[in-house]
Amino acid sequence: MISAQAWADAQLLWDYHHMHHTPRPCSVAVGLGSHDLGVADVSAELFHQGMAPVIVFTGSTSPTTRARMPRGEAVHYRERALELGVPDSAILLEPRATNTGENIEFSKAVLAEARIEVSSILLVSKPYEERRSYAMTRRLWPEVEVVCASTRMGLEEYAGSIGDARMVIDMIVGALQRVLVFPRLGLAIEQDVPDAVAAAFERLCIEGFTSRLMPTDTASRPGG
Repeated sequence: MISAQAWADAQLLWDYHHMHHTPRPCSVAVGLGSHDLGVADVSAELFHQGMAPVIVFTGSTSPTTRARMPRGEAVHYRERALELGVPDSAILLEPRATNTGENIEFSKAVLAEARIEVSSILLVSKPYEERRSYAMTRRLWPEVEVVCASTRMGLEEYAGSIGDARMVIDMIVGALQRVLVFPRLGLAIEQDVPDAVAAAFERLCIEGFTSRLMPTDTASRPGG
């Protein structure tokens, strides 16, 4: 049972994680691998709207996605985009990345190999990963402009679509920890975190929404 206070605190974090960018035409869209096929749906929608001529789907598997996406996140995303009418010629695959840092670095390499010049990217992620992904991309790929996009859903609707509200809140909490920690590790730019958001994060940790937190002894490892 998730308390009303926990839902309220999760909502604060959910709102904070959104960058509230307006999609606009960019050089390429990059769909960051995860358990959520909504990333592929949004990437396909943006392609059909003329927002990007090419999509890079990036991601291998993780403990969260191994059962849901046994062929790899990028491969499942590609299959979904093809079902939604994106031509195969407009899709590039990056099937090796196991964390967000690798998503970014390996996508850069795939685009360079394809001789695609990139000045701006539509960064497509889960809704609660917008801010962290933005901050990491600005650090690791500073020469490009970053425009964030994700599934347009409220928190409770999104949690219902995933089918595991507690996992979603755990992930929202884990994403906020990375926003706080990654800048001092050189993995992301600094982001201002309002006091109310920090307090909500602490309350959720006390309530036990901690399964996606990085252990202290591994917080120095690259990735996310």
